[in-house]
Amino acid sequence: MHGLEIFSTCPPLDPAQPGAWSARLREFARLSEDAGCTGALVVTDNAQLDPWLVAQVLIEASSRLAPLVAVQPVYMHPYSVAKMVASLACLHGRRLHLNMVAGGFKNDLAALNDTTPHDERYARLLEYTTLVQRLLGSAQPLSFEGRYYRVANLRLAPPVAEALRPGLMLSGSSPAGAQAARELGATAIEYPPPPAECATGGAHPRGIRIGIIARDTEDEAWAVANERYPADRKGQLAHQLATKVSDSVWRRQLAERAARGAPAGRDPYWLGPFENYKAVCPFLVGSHAQVAGELGRYLEAGYRTFILDVPASREDLQHVGTVFERAVARRLAA
Repeated sequence: MHGLEIFSTCPPLDPAQPGAWSARLREFARLSEDAGCTGALVVTDNAQLDPWLVAQVLIEASSRLAPLVAVQPVYMHPYSVAKMVASLACLHGRRLHLNMVAGGFKNDLAALNDTTPHDERYARLLEYTTLVQRLLGSAQPLSFEGRYYRVANLRLAPPVAEALRPGLMLSGSSPAGAQAARELGATAIEYPPPPAECATGGAHPRGIRIGIIARDTEDEAWAVANERYPADRKGQLAHQLATKVSDSVWRRQLAERAARGAPAGRDPYWLGPFENYKAVCPFLVGSHAQVAGELGRYLEAGYRTFILDVPASREDLQHVGTVFERAVARRLAA
């Protein structure tokens, strides 16, 4: 859509109903594709299914949807990542995207005996991703010697055509993450403040992770939002604990903003789902005109990639399409 990349997010695994979740995942792929999404984020952590297997399901259930696969260095060697990309490209002729993550849940890392400090994880991720990129971009045997990874005369087979090499994203909320994204030429993904507070970006690609609840009227949108994400004391306690143990810069930034309280009246920028441990990003809530206006300000700040929270229904995705169309139309008119 006019140079924008819009990704939905896969529903989280429901371990109590794996069969129903599998069917829901396939339906989600079809709905996201019908809505015009570029692709879909597949998250990774110790409690979720392997993201590469989920990506395979998304590809098989759609004709062009591009999985955005979260890649955590502690889970697999860089050669395995390049091999997965090459294998899926060969089997399906489809391009995917990689979301390179340095952290995730701190308890997950501790369970795997990874005690690497925050900024050093980004140094490791930079080297890790560089090796993945070189493997994907070279037809010759590759030798590489870094601080964290070494390979000698390693060749990737089958080779990956340039058109099928993956897009690259990386969390850019922290200085270490933003610097790594710049060095890699990756899109830096942020968990944004309200659009009025966003600085205009430079030459480097930028994106945001955001939820959207939009309807014809403001009252209707807020009725949906409050019904879907009511105040939840148990969730609030879980949020407080997650914030306490996490070393993620984006989580701390959003938690500090939430602690200051919402402005008077209905502000389209809403942290309710985040505060109640129901989502990991801010939301925009309001009428089509209000949300399109806020999205337009994010576009003015230079964001071109949008990773949406898990869509609740086809109707939600239709409303999302409406607000993006309006935001783009306003920007073109301006």
